[in-house]
Amino acid sequence: MILTLTANPAIDRNVTVDRLVFDDRAYILDTRKSPGGRGINASCVIHAYGGETLAIAICGGKAGRQFEEYLACCGFPCEFVRIRSEIRMNLTISDRHGLTIKLNEIGPELAPAEVARLEKAVRAKLKGAAWLMLCGSLPPGVPADFYARLIRAAEEAGVQTLLDADGDPLEAALEARPSVVTPNQQEAERLLNRALLTRAHFQEAAERIRGMGARNVVLSLGARGAVGAFEDGTVWEAIPPRIDALCPIGAGDALAAAYVWALTNETTKPEALQWGVAAGTASARLPGVSFATLEQTREIFDRVTVQRAA
Repeated sequence: MILTLTANPAIDRNVTVDRLVFDDRAYILDTRKSPGGRGINASCVIHAYGGETLAIAICGGKAGRQFEEYLACCGFPCEFVRIRSEIRMNLTISDRHGLTIKLNEIGPELAPAEVARLEKAVRAKLKGAAWLMLCGSLPPGVPADFYARLIRAAEEAGVQTLLDADGDPLEAALEARPSVVTPNQQEAERLLNRALLTRAHFQEAAERIRGMGARNVVLSLGARGAVGAFEDGTVWEAIPPRIDALCPIGAGDALAAAYVWALTNETTKPEALQWGVAAGTASARLPGVSFATLEQTREIFDRVTVQRAA
């Protein structure tokens, strides 16, 4: 079973317009709401692929009730940790040419007792889990070492961990030696305090992040694919085919979920990297924030080039 944690979920409002341009109007073609958050997205992908998953998330306010209603239709089990405040609302605007703007609220402030309940809920579900995916931002009130504490608890329980975070929570959690971290290019640049521009930069960055504590690193590069630096000392590249991307938002979540799903099916790490890039690429071809089916991902999988870089 793959356990996902979304400490800062949202109601995502996804709007599709005819075009996004400055100083001119755009016309809304479609709008819809859905449950959002990196961990929720990961569970959606894993469930769609036939994997077993449990999603844990905070929930509060009117938006929280709507969040629960949406998730009741998703087909996988969820456990909600009730909080006093309203969960956040996020807005994504995409046009028909693939240009996307994403506007996220910071999220509610959690009281110490609410943080403790969230940690207790995750710890209680570690028994019987193969993986714990720690996904997304931490809301105000949650200490930066929160993910690090859960990584150590998972290791004690024999559960592997994937960390998909940014900023201080990422930096603090690296010291706890997660099984894999999956930063995107911008997150890696902030972590390393340098620009990443070339293929050599990407490979070096993945190895440097692994040297900071992560056992394995999957550096997500959008249309350029991904670089994997693995604990056996090898570095691999997965290069996707050219596609017409409609909305790249959520592609990184699909990559992380497919990578873990593949490893639970006893694939090698390079092959899991190939599945991850295929999932992200297939999802980016879809309008709005959508995730590819296993069949759509498999069609891209055979067109992803995987090669050893070092």
